[in-house]
Amino acid sequence: MAAADTTFRGDPSTRSGPAPVWVVVVKWAAIALVVAFGTLVSWRLVQDGKALFVVIVAFVVMAVVAVYSTRRAVPLKYLLPGMLLLVAFQVWPIAYTAATAFTNYGDGHLLSKEDATASIIANSVQEVPGSARYRLSIAVPQGQDPSKGDLTFLLTDPSGKYFEGTPKGLEDLPTDGVEATTTGKITKAPGFTILDAKQVNKRGKELGEFAVPKDNGGIKAIGLSEAFEGRATVTYDKAADKLTDTATGKTYVPKGASWVPADGQGEAYPQGWKQNVGWDNFKSLVTNSTIRDGFVKIFVWNVAFALISVLSTFMLGMLLALLFNDDRLRGKGFFRSILILPYAIPGFVTALLWMSMFNQDYGLINNITGLDVDWLGNAWAAKAAILITNLWLGFPYMFLVCTGALQSIPGDVREAARIDGAGPVRTVRSIIMPLLLVAVGPLLIASFAFNFNNFTLIFLMTKGGPFTEGDTSIGSTDLLITYAFRIAFSGVNPDYGLASAISIFIFIIVGLMSYAGFRRTKSLEEVN
Repeated sequence: MAAADTTFRGDPSTRSGPAPVWVVVVKWAAIALVVAFGTLVSWRLVQDGKALFVVIVAFVVMAVVAVYSTRRAVPLKYLLPGMLLLVAFQVWPIAYTAATAFTNYGDGHLLSKEDATASIIANSVQEVPGSARYRLSIAVPQGQDPSKGDLTFLLTDPSGKYFEGTPKGLEDLPTDGVEATTTGKITKAPGFTILDAKQVNKRGKELGEFAVPKDNGGIKAIGLSEAFEGRATVTYDKAADKLTDTATGKTYVPKGASWVPADGQGEAYPQGWKQNVGWDNFKSLVTNSTIRDGFVKIFVWNVAFALISVLSTFMLGMLLALLFNDDRLRGKGFFRSILILPYAIPGFVTALLWMSMFNQDYGLINNITGLDVDWLGNAWAAKAAILITNLWLGFPYMFLVCTGALQSIPGDVREAARIDGAGPVRTVRSIIMPLLLVAVGPLLIASFAFNFNNFTLIFLMTKGGPFTEGDTSIGSTDLLITYAFRIAFSGVNPDYGLASAISIFIFIIVGLMSYAGFRRTKSLEEVN
């Protein structure tokens, strides 16, 4: 008699025995760590008044607990990390960029209206005789770059009490771990990096505009070690929604997300605020002649650069792959290794190397050829230099993929073509190329998308230049991505909103071109 089948066929999650104790301990310790970290992050977000993000963090923590605290939902245990990373690094940046495109977010428009108004009032503070003075240390939150981090005043009042001053106001500073000199100047505080004199001097302009707001006044620095508490000369009438400078008698009203003189005479305050501007950024790309003409000029070169780069690298890589696919050639492994060396070297290193080689005065290109071409200073020469450099960077990749595709083509296909009387050129054109494009077609589309946004090469070699005399906003070798970067970070008045609108255009353009390309590659599959 056959033995009875005793295999349990119930719930898959109950088939195996209990997990080892150490596995259970580690699992619950990890879950507890996630909960603790989520609680800490939520607490910080509550302090900053970001209720929406508190809800998001709470949802993520609950999802982690729900998925990993049970032996069920096995697929989700693998999918959840990927889904969270997808949202964090793909979906959220796209959504945030799209939202920013509909605002005036940029230099001078970084704060809310309330914060901008408080900053104006705090910066108008003048010392009042007999007012309190503080011992001052200037710091940034720990982990932030001293040259760019958020300035913070670490203050000691005459009674020896410690305070933390930011543009949001004055708060008590816990004494635990704080170290100070005999005069009360704080030299160490947990959670902060105190700047030295050299670092403070580099941020002198910001420090001159920095003030800690208080009721009817604020606290400003005197030198590097002392601060005073004074009274503001600018007052805000909330009912009338206007500012009044008591020192000059001028009145300011809100206009264009800035406080401007009511009489139209004089300059607006530099502190503006962020607000929704609707489709204005997109309209500027169409209606503003300077931006429109520059956008069209850059777009034409952008498409040409991507197409020429893909075609040139593919043709060179394919021809080399065909050459080294010949069985009669000896030492193919060695030569293939040599040809992929440009692909093995980091791209930014190669870009800087070629930039020096194209130098007009001492570059290797002019020295060897005897030419005197201003490769990086002439518009057309700079474009040629970039295309040559990109050919050097890109052909090894195409050589690799074409080599793999050629080796997958059965030898009897070429043999049948030879028997039918097809010559080498006809065989490549009618047999090899269609089969090759089936494999590399999608990669060519991906290469086009990459080169369309090839920020690194352009930025390292020319930074988008050369520029027309008197106009540093649009360069001869600019791509849309470098143009957006300059608008957002390198211009006289950085405009993140307009740069985000350009980024959306780039996203749509690349998406439409890729969609058309993938539709086209479907016809190549018929060769199989």
